Amino acid sequence: MRVALVDYGVGNLHSIAKGLERAGASVEVVPDASRLEGAECLVFPGVGAFGAATERIRPAMPAIRDAVSSGTPVLGICLGMQVMFERSEESPGEGLGTFRGDVRRLRADRVPHMGWNEVSHNGDPLFEGIPQGARFYFANSYVCHPMEKVGIADTRYGETFTSAVRKGRAFGVQFHPEKSGEVGLRLLRNFVGLAEGSG
Repeated sequence: MRVALVDYGVGNLHSIAKGLERAGASVEVVPDASRLEGAECLVFPGVGAFGAATERIRPAMPAIRDAVSSGTPVLGICLGMQVMFERSEESPGEGLGTFRGDVRRLRADRVPHMGWNEVSHNGDPLFEGIPQGARFYFANSYVCHPMEKVGIADTRYGETFTSAVRKGRAFGVQFHPEKSGEVGLRLLRNFVGLAEGSG
């Protein structure tokens, strides 16, 4: 599986690239949004701000939307999941709209939400072999509020929020699997398997 890892122009993509490679994928970091068209698989990483990220991929949004609707597998991680929603309180501008709903500031005493937290999932194949309540690493100030039934996991921190979503072959996770040890690697392996059609 050849994965196009989208580079928003900020942050270090090394850890997610290495995680995907350990999960069995070959990874190409793509800094030019126009080169995303025709990708076999897309991953939107979790670094940066909503407005800057969506502005960077804006030229390719029609092609990305077409690819996702035609079944190209995609995984959004943290900010990458938020970019797949329609809009965010963090910044003006539109997201990809893969998932209906918006992104809002997390309601908790301490924000950002930094560190390990439990994830309760519904048994979706993305979580195959991952125990209920497994702990994943989070680093976020905003969370997604779907307006359709796409949630496959949730987490409690101040409020209970949707921490993973799925629609067809489009997935999003609010946590960082590439920073979550063995359970994170298992999730990435599961995604690669699903993207290849073996799950």
